[in-house]
Amino acid sequence: MGGGKRGGRMVQHRTVGVISLGCPKNLVDTEYMLGHFVRHGYQVTPSPQDADVLVVNTCGFLAEAEQESREAILEMAAIKAAHPGKQLVVTGCLAQRQGAALAQEIPGIDLLTGVEQYHQILPLLDERSGDKKGKKAKTIINIAPAGESVQPPGQRLLATLPHVAYLKIAEGCSNTCAFCVIPSIRGPYRSRPAEDIVSEAAELARRGVRELVVISQDTTLYGRDLQPRESLASLLRALDKTPKLSWIRLLYLYPTLVTDELLQTIAESEKILPYLDIPLQHADSAVLTRMRRAERADSLKKLVERIRHHLPESVLRSTYIVGFPGESEEEFENLLQFVAESRFDHVGVFTYSDEAGTIAHGMADKVPPQVAEERRHRLMTLQQEISREKLQQWRGQVVPVLVDGVNPEGGLLGRTWGQAPEVDGVVKLPAMRIKAGEMIPVEITDSQDYDLTGKLAM
Repeated sequence: MGGGKRGGRMVQHRTVGVISLGCPKNLVDTEYMLGHFVRHGYQVTPSPQDADVLVVNTCGFLAEAEQESREAILEMAAIKAAHPGKQLVVTGCLAQRQGAALAQEIPGIDLLTGVEQYHQILPLLDERSGDKKGKKAKTIINIAPAGESVQPPGQRLLATLPHVAYLKIAEGCSNTCAFCVIPSIRGPYRSRPAEDIVSEAAELARRGVRELVVISQDTTLYGRDLQPRESLASLLRALDKTPKLSWIRLLYLYPTLVTDELLQTIAESEKILPYLDIPLQHADSAVLTRMRRAERADSLKKLVERIRHHLPESVLRSTYIVGFPGESEEEFENLLQFVAESRFDHVGVFTYSDEAGTIAHGMADKVPPQVAEERRHRLMTLQQEISREKLQQWRGQVVPVLVDGVNPEGGLLGRTWGQAPEVDGVVKLPAMRIKAGEMIPVEITDSQDYDLTGKLAM
């Protein structure tokens, strides 16, 4: 806990410790939350034992993420119990989804708020303290319907590397995928005004950010709900003019709206990377139909062809779900064949999670977990071979590498434009007098299953 002098007296500042769980979109919420605390005089501490206010920003997307969130809440509740006077706040997707049931399940929570409500945390904590009056106060539960906000006010306190930042361009989701709870948690899709996004990008660049990672639940849908109507392509053309930025990377592109205009915009831009993260979820038409996805097998093959026509050097990433209700061996084999033929650079594979409140939860013919896990292993084994072969093509090339920092195993770590932060591989570099955030020319000397090795190009 820090202090400062005011009028000759030592003033003690209150401290806050935050655990952020889940996806980058949730991390952005955490960063706005931290900025809100700091503007109100709080200091951020990495030590829960030193924090006056403990905050857990939860994830409620899948059962595994829910369990991780519950464990984090229980851990913070135990610290609070051992250190009287602390306050425990639980917010985010799991809080939005479970509400009062979560407070009943885990004693010790002082305040439970949903998504997009971080600016209400401090007033509600003050209200609870005022109502306490020497007796044990009840948990305040403040869960508002999702969909009331798009643009969080105030400046973010970045929790990423100083030279990397996520730029969230919209809230919510209007898709009706059978396996997903996000629309019920986050509300319908709401685009941020383009001028607000461009202004935030410029501010982040002034603060030293060199790589912007553009995100939302459905990034390609951007602007279609605005009046007048906008598009992701037009937004990107504006972002491409941001001074001091080096890279602009796109994540979470819904495949149906990866248009020729978007691809051509990327091809003609200076800073927008030909790196496309397109979660396809599956590649068998019957499974896609049951998933309530708009694509079919043929359209996905044509999509890959169009991307490589407009962007021959593109790096592609996708995610797939195996074990969706009714998935037959033949349907899984169709997915395997698509992955083998499309040869994406990066692939993530998840086994189906049977989430209450989704359309798929009520479907019959559930795939046994051991079968789903065996299929996940087979698909990942195939992708490992593809990844190894794709990375071999980088050997001998001299490419710009953004240095991220020190490698715990020795030397430095960085990334090429074909490696997104946190989800893809890295470039291993020897020790040298280079600071994190610098862009350097690197000769790629070796490759592994997922990582590259390089040296400073002379």
